[in-house]
Amino acid sequence: MNLIDTLNRPLRDLRISVTDRCNFRCVYCMPKEVFGSNYPYLKRNQILTFEEINRLAKIFSWHGVKKIRLTGGEPLVRKHLPDLIKMLASNPDLDLTLTTNGSLLFQQAQALKDAGLKRVTVSLDSLDDDTFKAMNDVDFPVAKVIEGMDFAYSIGLPIKVNMVVKRGVNESSILPMARFFRERKYILRFIEYMDVGQSNGWRMDDVVSAKEIISLINAEMPLQPADPNYRGEVAERWQYRDGSGEIGVIASVTQAFCRDCNRARISAEGSLYTCLFAIQGHNLRDLIRNGATDEEISEKISQVWHKRADRYSEIRSENTTQLPKVEMSHIGG
Repeated sequence: MNLIDTLNRPLRDLRISVTDRCNFRCVYCMPKEVFGSNYPYLKRNQILTFEEINRLAKIFSWHGVKKIRLTGGEPLVRKHLPDLIKMLASNPDLDLTLTTNGSLLFQQAQALKDAGLKRVTVSLDSLDDDTFKAMNDVDFPVAKVIEGMDFAYSIGLPIKVNMVVKRGVNESSILPMARFFRERKYILRFIEYMDVGQSNGWRMDDVVSAKEIISLINAEMPLQPADPNYRGEVAERWQYRDGSGEIGVIASVTQAFCRDCNRARISAEGSLYTCLFAIQGHNLRDLIRNGATDEEISEKISQVWHKRADRYSEIRSENTTQLPKVEMSHIGG
């Protein structure tokens, strides 16, 4: 049964956070001054088990979900993650993918692929080690991230790269990143710095717009717009005019795409969120652990989605940016 919300948007894409923990402290997600060594992370019994995640994925597939993306925190710090992927991959109709910071990809790529993972997106904000460190606030070399994605690609896992651009920090890395990944034939997507959660100190002045990014790249490597692959695709696609590949821009701040958003998110502790900028979630974990049937859980999901009216990026203002939104480390990107 396909679900439609109040703005006639279907449910197609489910993003599942498997942990709220991460080994990076990126300034736009888990800044060190907030997520320090004593931060109260979720306890193990608060996080969904693999069996609970797999059960929810099955129920969401009844409602038209075709794509599942595993996120975090950093999903690869969750122990035995290939076991979960194997469970989810038993449904051949699901497009099963994962977003990672790449730090553990070299060690785990083969097991992930063998378990049934279909694609990987790697977050990388610069090729320069000093700039990269300024963004992730840990001493981890860029070369190790590149090594991981290259190995994953070599064993048959398609790679995309996401770069969050923050003015005054890494906009000088835009062209070097474009040149490097154009040569490697990996699709690079530039993401406008967003006001997710409350901990990253977001200001509009920090946003480098998609228009600026495209203009900068186009001046050196001419671009032409490309059609979206499907309705609800978050990245606006641009192809190099010489046929050497493509890039994407995700412009949630300056070019809101709420009207086509078909994504739901499940947090690490099992709450359903209908928007990346949501204030409140809907507890599915307690339903599961209190003995609800699949049909009862399905009905709860239906009720939530049918009432969905989120369009945060379209109505963003000084008032909305101060709302107590859920942190990205709980619901992924």
